[in-house]
Amino acid sequence: MDFSRIYDSIPYILEGIPVMFQVVIVSALIGITLGIVVATLKIVPNRLINFLGHAYTAVFRGTPLILQLAIIHFGLPQLTGYITTPYQSAVIAFSLNSGAYISEIIRAGIQAVDKGQWEASDALGVPYVKQLRSIILPQAFKNILPALVNEMITLTKESALVSTVGVLDIMRRAQIVGGQKAIYFEPLLFAGVIYFTIVMILTYLGQRLEKRLRKSDGR
Repeated sequence: MDFSRIYDSIPYILEGIPVMFQVVIVSALIGITLGIVVATLKIVPNRLINFLGHAYTAVFRGTPLILQLAIIHFGLPQLTGYITTPYQSAVIAFSLNSGAYISEIIRAGIQAVDKGQWEASDALGVPYVKQLRSIILPQAFKNILPALVNEMITLTKESALVSTVGVLDIMRRAQIVGGQKAIYFEPLLFAGVIYFTIVMILTYLGQRLEKRLRKSDGR
C-alpha cells in the first residue's frame, strides 16, 4: 500500500462528505413525512386504504434499493420524457425507500401507545386526525426515536449507491481517484474509513439519545 500517491486527492474525496449528508438528510426528512402518511394509511379502519399502505411498503421493501434507483434514473425518462439529475434521482429513490421502512417503525410506535389514550380521546370527542397529531404521534415518536436513528445510519451506509448514477459523493470520488491514478485499494480504503467514522459517530449519538430517553422515562 502506498497512501502517499493519494495525498493530493484526499481533499477532493472529503468534498464528498457534504454531498452525502445532503442526500441523506433531505431523503430522511421526506422519508419521515412519507412514513407518517403511509403508517396512517395502515391503521385507519378501512381495508382498501390499509391495502394501499401495505402494498407501498411491500414494493419498496421487497426490491433492492439499487434497482429502484436505476429505474428512477434510467427507466422513468423513457416513459415520462423527463430526465432527472443524478441528485434528484438519488433523493427520490432514497426518500421512497426510506418512507417504506420508516412507516413500519412509526406504525409499530403508534400501536405501542396505550389503547386507553385512544379511548380517552374518543370519550372527549377529539376528532381522529387531531387525536393522531396532538396525542398519539408525540408519544409514539418518543418510543421510536432510537429506531429512527438506526434508519439514519442505514441510510448513510446505503448512500454509497448514489455513486452508480454519478452523484459525486465519497464513493464516486474515490472511484474517480482510483481511475486517474490506476490504484484502487488506497482510495477505496480511505473512503471506507470515512464511512466507518461517520457511522460510529452517528451510533454514539444514537446511544446517547437512547440513554437520555430512558432517564426521562424514569423520572
